[in-house]
Order: sequence, then structure tokens, then C-alpha cells
Amino acid sequence: MTHSQSTALYERFLRGLAAHPRRDAARAGGRSISYEAAHELALRWAGALRPRLVGPAPAVGVLADKGIDAYVGLLAALYTGAAVVPLHPAFPAARTRAMLLAAGVSAVFADAAGAKALAATGVDTPVLALDSDGGGPGAGWGAALAEPVPVNAADAAYILFTSGSTGTPKGVPISHANTDHYFRLMDERYRFTAEDVFSQTFDLNFDCAMFDLFCAWGAGAAVQAVPAGAYRAMPEFVAQHGLTVWFSTPSSIALLRRTGGLAPGALPSLRWSLFAGEALQAADAATWQAAADRSTLENIYGPTELTVTVSGHRWSPHGSPALCVNGLVPIGSVHPGHAYLLLGEDGEEAHTEGELCITGAQMTAGYLDPADNEGRFLVRAGRRWYRTGDRVRLLPNGELVYFGRVDAQVQVQGWRVELAELDHALRGCAGVEDAATVARAGAKGTELVAFYTGVPAAPAELVRRLRETLPEGMLPREFRHLDRLPLNPNRKVDRSRLARVAAGEGADLGVRGPA
Repeated sequence: MTHSQSTALYERFLRGLAAHPRRDAARAGGRSISYEAAHELALRWAGALRPRLVGPAPAVGVLADKGIDAYVGLLAALYTGAAVVPLHPAFPAARTRAMLLAAGVSAVFADAAGAKALAATGVDTPVLALDSDGGGPGAGWGAALAEPVPVNAADAAYILFTSGSTGTPKGVPISHANTDHYFRLMDERYRFTAEDVFSQTFDLNFDCAMFDLFCAWGAGAAVQAVPAGAYRAMPEFVAQHGLTVWFSTPSSIALLRRTGGLAPGALPSLRWSLFAGEALQAADAATWQAAADRSTLENIYGPTELTVTVSGHRWSPHGSPALCVNGLVPIGSVHPGHAYLLLGEDGEEAHTEGELCITGAQMTAGYLDPADNEGRFLVRAGRRWYRTGDRVRLLPNGELVYFGRVDAQVQVQGWRVELAELDHALRGCAGVEDAATVARAGAKGTELVAFYTGVPAAPAELVRRLRETLPEGMLPREFRHLDRLPLNPNRKVDRSRLARVAAGEGADLGVRGPA
């Protein structure tokens, strides 16, 4: 196998290994592991598990909390030649079971938490316990591999699951060819080096974690896991570990602002600041840029089906604010090797605004269950396109700006309401730090509930301020003050949870009552 000609995702680790075998590949919880040690361990684990794999397109689960064991387990899964299926130990057992069965997982790497979670699913599958401190497979397992198993470009490198509209997770296989195109572009765009140290804020079941690991490993750099406790003193954590590349969801900015971690110049070691996973607010971008004033900040965008990210906007304190819509930073231009079209409400191509559809080298071939493809892909001009479900606007400079989900546009008493526009208007009210508006069914039809953080205010005062910019029919029926907006495991604002609370279901989130 000629490594330099392979499109295999694991080839990026082998590249780092060849260049810097004794440098740290990953650090977490006060521990570290070198490229050389991680490679040898991954070969041993992969060899142990490979005899247990079945079928022409096997899949290996990695059910573990992020950290060195999980990182090496993910690499070992790739070394087997199988598709890796990252899973989260904290997910409900029924959901994990559905994903294991849908992906056809025939063996699992699991840490202690993962083994417990797997047992709760009732799925009977071989399990290899992750233990990078020296433990490993005993008698009856296979011998270490001499080298990673060769793969084809069209083979799935990994399978991730998104939330389906019916509540059933949809499996998204991403091929080695998809990731090869993507990471080649990232190498060219960012020019990472072996001196870089990457933050690793995402859980492994979130595709942005692939960016952290394989951008770092392709450059011979180190990945540093960021524990939840680090957010209480992030400038100290960044300095202590020498982080140079930060990547997280924008919600992390609000969190660090609350903990006092974003004073001007507080993050001087960063040279790249990257945000994805949800809309980035212009005010947050400006605050972060001031704190990481030696870094280049980018808002990067992309659904799982298009391989991590497929567009990006490089923030300029001078030019970017004028390009923002509803206070949201543009998502930029789509990657080379891709094309896009905008779909109007009538299903025909629109010129300046509509649902974003993309095709190109990073697009998945389709969901694991072909039935899930209906409505998510379309054929136009002889090409197959992925419908993102995101509404965007084409700016005069040729870039795109996101301003809401297609399904986030609601009708309220005849008014067509963009929830993102309401959120933006609320953030403009004195004392309001952040806001998220959701819709619920009311006695007279759809009504809006606005959750906000910052200084509590009387509803009448908020209504008075909003009337300055919004029509009467767009005003929320209820305002609820929160200490902070809830985040899901990937640190995105958990809007589905807010919607349940607004409808009178679920926990109260510490709501202080209608403000």
C-alpha cells in the first residue's frame, strides 16, 4: 500500500506519524500520548477486533467519552478498514440501540462509561475495553495488525447520526473520498503546522471533532481535550496548554463572557479562531476577536451531509459588520469543487434568497436508509443536490449569509415571522445578553415565547422596545428570563428543549417566571 497515494482518512495520522513520531498526538486529563505510541496501540486494538467484524462493509462503534482512549479507539476502528461509528455514552439507551442497529455495528470499542451504556441497549456485540494505560485484549482476540487495512475511496470512513424529523436518527455515511477532498482544502486554507495545538471541545459524535483530530494529525500537531471545567478559567487553560487553534460552537462565546474570560487580549496564543454548528452573532465575533486579537477568526458552515464544513467567512472588524443580516455573520463562499443553488418557496430556483442546496465532492452518497433520502436530495440540471433546510441570502460581494431554518419561519396571525429576526431584535433591548424565540400552539393558533438572558425586565418594557422595530403581529406573547440558555451536548442552544418548556413540558430550566 503506497501511503502517499491513499485517500484513506487514517492516512492523515500516518503523515503526522512519519514526520513527528515522538511528538504528542493527543493530550487529555493531564495525560498525553505520542504519535508512535498511539499508532502501535491502535494497531494492537485493530488487530484484536478485526476477526470479529462481519459483512462486506463492516462498522465499528466507539462508545466513549472524549479523551485519549476514545481518540486511539477511533483511530483503531479506522485501521480495521471498517467505518467508524462514534457514539455518546450519555445518550438514551433506545437511541444508541437504534444507531447501532442502523449502522450494522458488529463490534464496539468502549470505555467504562461506554460499556455500561452498551449493556443498557441490550445489543449483543463483541466489546473491546479501551485502556491506553496498558490493558488490552486478552486471549481469544486477534494479533496486532502490521499496518492499517487498505480501503477504497468510496468506502465509508465514518457514520454519524442526525436527528430525523420523525425522531428516528438518520445515519450519514461519509466516504474516504469525501474526507480527502475536505482535508486537502483545509490544509491549503489554514496552513497548520506541527507547532500548533488544537482545542478539542466537541464530543466525537459531532462531525466538527473530525476537523480537530485530522487537521491536527495531518500537520503532526497535538490535540488538547477541553474539559467542561476549563470554561471557568479559559484564558489560563489556553495559556497553560499553549493552544493556537480554537474551534467551538458560538455558544462558547457567551459562556466565556459570563465567566469573565473574554477581556481584550485575554487569548494571545491563538492564531486561528473558528466557529461552526450554529449561527454566529456579529457582537460575539467582535468580542472574541478583541480577546484573541492575534488570531484570524472565521465563521465556517456545513451540515453533516456535506462533510463537516462547506463554506467559510473570514471576519474583518472593518468590513464584516456591514455584511451581517439580523446580526448574524455571513457563512461565506462554498468550497472549491462545489456548486450551490437557492430554492424558492415555489420549488423553483431563486436568484438572491431561498433554501440553500449544494452539490460537490463533499456530499454524502445518501443516508443509510434510502427512505430517508426523500425530500433531502433533488436533481436539477442533471446533478444531484443536497437540500440543507437553511435559508440564506446572496450578498452583493458573492458571499452567503444565513438567516434561519426553513422550518423556523412560522405563521403568527397571518404574519410570516423569522425567529432569527425576533432574536436579533431582543438582543437589541437594553440589558438583554442573548435570546431565543420559539413557537407553541395557543388557544388562537401559533404564538411566540421569547427566552432571554441578562437583566430581567418587565414584559411591557420589552414590548415597548420591540415595537420600535417590529410589527405588532410579530411580538412574543410571553417573555421568560433565564440565568442562561440551555445547551445540548454539542454546546448548541437547545431550542427543542426551550420549545418543550414553552409548551408546558419538561424541566423549568431555572426560569424565574415571566419577567
